[in-house]
Amino acid sequence: MACFLVPAGEAIVTTIVTKVIESREKAVLAKLPDSEAETAASHKPAISSKMKWLNNMLWGGSALLMFEHIWHGEVVPWFPFLTAAADPADTAEMLSEMSTVGVSMALAVTGVWAVMAAVSSVIEKRKTDDSEKTESESAA
Repeated sequence: MACFLVPAGEAIVTTIVTKVIESREKAVLAKLPDSEAETAASHKPAISSKMKWLNNMLWGGSALLMFEHIWHGEVVPWFPFLTAAADPADTAEMLSEMSTVGVSMALAVTGVWAVMAAVSSVIEKRKTDDSEKTESESAA
């Protein structure tokens, strides 16, 4: 009924957080000398880029679910937009669905993103370690 609103709400919050983090990263890079800024920017993806992964997953999933709800006639282009909001009994069921299914979906997407970010960090660390070994071997 309206379970897509929970991940959409999380997407709104994470989009704002991503913009704040992005601006802080740019401010930090602007303070660095050019050579250090280039090295820092090319060395490892910023946390804001990983947050964009989460945003894309949440927005995409929410849009797909909204389309599905429109297709089934649960979301309509006239007030109150959600057909379940017209009847108090249906509203209670809708809120229950949002608190169970919607929250579960949001947590699942965030969990998958956390695993993706962790795996990415391990791969980045391994790549950095390999390049440092190569540099130390060539220097010796």
